[in-house]
Formats: sequence, C-alpha cells, structure tokens
Amino acid sequence: MSSEVLAPSLPNAQLPAHLLASSTRYVETGLRGAANTVRAYAGDWKRFTSWCALHQLASLPAPVDALAGFLTELADAGKKVATIQRHAAAIAKAHALAGHDSPTADKKIKVLLKGIAREKKTRIKQAAAFTLASFKRTIRAIDVSTPTGLRNRALLLLGFTGAFRRSELEALNIEDLAFDEEGLVVSLDKSKTNQLGQAEEKAIFYSPDPALCPIRALQAWLRVLDRDAGCVFVSLRKHQRLTTRRMTTKYINLIVQQHLGAPYTAHSLRASFVTVSKLNGADDSKVMNQTKHKTSAMIRRYTRLDNVRQHNAAKELGL
Repeated sequence: MSSEVLAPSLPNAQLPAHLLASSTRYVETGLRGAANTVRAYAGDWKRFTSWCALHQLASLPAPVDALAGFLTELADAGKKVATIQRHAAAIAKAHALAGHDSPTADKKIKVLLKGIAREKKTRIKQAAAFTLASFKRTIRAIDVSTPTGLRNRALLLLGFTGAFRRSELEALNIEDLAFDEEGLVVSLDKSKTNQLGQAEEKAIFYSPDPALCPIRALQAWLRVLDRDAGCVFVSLRKHQRLTTRRMTTKYINLIVQQHLGAPYTAHSLRASFVTVSKLNGADDSKVMNQTKHKTSAMIRRYTRLDNVRQHNAAKELGL
C-alpha cells in the first residue's frame, strides 16, 4: 500500500520522535497480516484509488457512495463474491492504517455486499480433496530419474503429510529441518495464523514403503540440492540445472495440478490431510497438532466428506 496509508494517527503528538516512529511501525505490523495478503491488498487498494481518481472522488477517507459504486462495478463486471469481499477488506485495512473510519462499516455497504452475494448465490469454493489411493498412484507415477521428478515428489509428499500451506512450503529452508532416527521435525518461524513468529513444529514420519516415504523423498532431493542452507524448493532451469531461486506459491500450485489434475490446488494437500486423517479415525486434537488450526470448527470446515458413501453411518447399522 502507498506510504500515505501507512501512517496511523496517534493521539499523543508530543511523543519523542524515536518513540513515535516505533509506535507507527508496531501499529503497521499489527495491522498488516500475512505477506500474501499484503500483496493482494496492495493491488486491490491501487485499483480502488485509480477508480476514485478516474471518477474524481476521494479515496482516503472514501465516501460511502464512492465505495458502493466501486463494489457495484466489480459485481457487474462478473467478479467473484470472494474477490469483491477482499477488495472491501483491503479498503478497510487502508483506512485503519491511516487512522480513518472505514466506509465498509456503513450499513449501506453491508447490505450491498449481502445483496451481491445473494444475487450471485456463490458458495465458498473449497480446494478439492483427493483420496489416499489416488495420491499413492500419483506419487508412484512420478519419474524420479530427474531432479524435477525428485523435487516434485518431495514437495507433494511433504506438503501432504505435513499439512503445509503453500506459503510455508515456499518459505521452507534447509535450516528448518531436523532429521533423526524417529523421523523429521520441521520448524516454522511464521505462518498465516502465526504472525508473531512463535515457534511451531510439524512432525513427519517414515513410511514403511520407501516409494511413498516423505522423509526418504526429501533426503533424495536434498542430496541433489547439495547445500547446507537456503531454500528447500527451488526453480530449475532448462536441462535440469539447479538455481537458488525460491519456488513461488504460484508455481507450487502448478506442480500440484500437473500431477494431480486441474480440479486440485496446493491447498488440496492440506485439505486432504485433514480428510484422510478424519476418515482414518484421528481425533481433532491430533489433526490440529499438525495443521496448527486453533479450533475444531476449522477442522470441520476443512474436512471434505462430500461423497455420500465415504463417511456414512448407514455402513455401521450391523445388518
């Protein structure tokens, strides 16, 4: 977001300059959120300010009618409800950072957003979950005679067994990995729900089948990488040449779709971990220990049990 947005109003103007600067930085950090969210919000805010300039309207603070017109234009242009809601959230965040009341709090905007959602009748699109059998077939089919195949196999197995977000896979460094005879512990400094940088760990275990083992797959890739530090998942140039460029979340998503199919995304690795775990009888606390979700409600939201035969008490009638 632009620099003028990142200057929160502080009630005590007599603060020493160094404290004022620190307070401004702390407020900015507290309101900012995850890096991917910041990037998305920055683009949304730029789009809104450009729209306001075109129509000769103020963007900060923005009049309620200006925001209503902007959101209506997005809706008429066929934008998804989630996209429109994200734009509204970005505009609210920009006003909060600048110390202004947000027009998104106005009742007219709330009714407008509800009406847009009702007309579009859009369900929240969730990443599809795969079955364990299909995932095993996918892993076995990967050609691991090349660095690309070794990397992709490690990425898919680690992403699934660790219930990783794609942003976490992108940020993963070799220094975050601790191998021992029991398996692997991955340390995470930050995540989407852990913005304060409190230590979080994920445990990865050996699989009896070497072809499906996330630890052996990761070790095979690290031998190719041949480094002691730096990013785990990197891009490759033509002819399988290694780079030091960290693989982006967008490319991680493409790899998942390349191997699992178009209906799936990188988030399917995480959703499928929850679904397969629940089908195998894991309780919520065990699932949450890996996913780092804070509530059982989020686990229920993540569980994909849409198949009428997959999770049904009719199989347990005893007939």
